[in-house]
Amino acid sequence: MDKLKRYRDIIQKVLTEYQVWADGANEPGIQQCLSFDAERDHYFWFHVGWQGKDRDFGVTVYLRIDQGKVWVEEDWTKQGIVNDLLEAGIPSEDIVLGFQHPNKRSLTEFATA
Repeated sequence: MDKLKRYRDIIQKVLTEYQVWADGANEPGIQQCLSFDAERDHYFWFHVGWQGKDRDFGVTVYLRIDQGKVWVEEDWTKQGIVNDLLEAGIPSEDIVLGFQHPNKRSLTEFATA
């Protein structure tokens, strides 16, 4: 299996597991959603709904693949989605912490771009 397909499969599996888990939290009025654009390599886990009179919408995780690397653009999980990506077999040199300023990325154990 080529690397890009493997990374797509890993991302979709990990995000689906998170979404199923979050659905079990039973937040009335809030729906946990996934959006996968494998053609352009954008992957979202987000929530949408109402809490009383307030609209609730937010992106929990946004990942994308660019030039063979997985970019973590948004991550509001407690344990960090990166840990799951590493555990699933994506090496640290192929993960970019896109939410970190480019000047700070070299201070991490992950790819700079």
